Amino acid sequence: MEININDINSRIRKDAIEFVSDIDEKYFSQLHKIAQHIYEGRFERPIVLLSGPSGSGKTTTAHFLESFLDKMGVETHTLSMDNYFHSLLPEEKLAAKEGRIDLESPARLDTVFLNSQLTDIINCKPVNLPVYDFLNACRNPSGNIFTRKPEELVIVEGIHALNPDVITVPDSNTVKIYISVRTRVVCENHVIHPENIRLLRRMIRDNINRGRTFSQTCTAAASVKRGEDLYIMPYKHRSDFDIDTFMPYELGVYKTFFSTQLESIESHGEMAEIICLLTPSLPLKECLVPENSLIREFIGGIKI
Repeated sequence: MEININDINSRIRKDAIEFVSDIDEKYFSQLHKIAQHIYEGRFERPIVLLSGPSGSGKTTTAHFLESFLDKMGVETHTLSMDNYFHSLLPEEKLAAKEGRIDLESPARLDTVFLNSQLTDIINCKPVNLPVYDFLNACRNPSGNIFTRKPEELVIVEGIHALNPDVITVPDSNTVKIYISVRTRVVCENHVIHPENIRLLRRMIRDNINRGRTFSQTCTAAASVKRGEDLYIMPYKHRSDFDIDTFMPYELGVYKTFFSTQLESIESHGEMAEIICLLTPSLPLKECLVPENSLIREFIGGIKI
């Protein structure tokens, strides 16, 4: 799908509030239909696998699905695959710090432990859910003993969720969802690839939540893309549902964030497309973005 930046600007000029509302309603409509499908098959397929590349909105989408299913009367729980990473030995921590470990690789996951717990969850056996301490790069038991009831659902969210070498429980027990930015934005005669929208999202999120400069996120972009091409994209065809999380009004919000900082990314040659995209975009005030908007995952202030 393609959308022209001029059409986005026209909707912002006409009625920005209505534009935002229409886009959000379309996204929630997609989720509601998927939630209905999951609900109807909840006894046979209690595990929902949700995957997508970085900056897709996986965390927010998972929690919205959980909320929809809860409101349908079926208790739903969300697990992050990040909590199933292997603990790192001291020498591995040093290697990771020096960039000698592929942080995007599925080898970082303890797949034996993960699938053992998923099997027990499917069979309604108690599991001591893990929690990963990213500061110290180690996995610990959380003390949260979880026992799924027969009618309950579990959403498993992570970039490797559709990889059959990572998740080995039977497909007959799962519903698989792939989310990403799929829409291409046309600026004059130039077409902006969706991966640049996700990069914009990460630049803002990393700056707000992780203290990284825009340039630092840009520098890491090549490694992130390599991981996506190797470990995520080859498995997106396995999904039962695809969700395009592009919100056309988000460009106006990002224009506001970047309005005084474009110079800080101009030194990165690969950022030419982002500058090309933001330059003609009309700004949109953050206060017009609802607290339950998907893009709140990246600009902050989300409320589900």
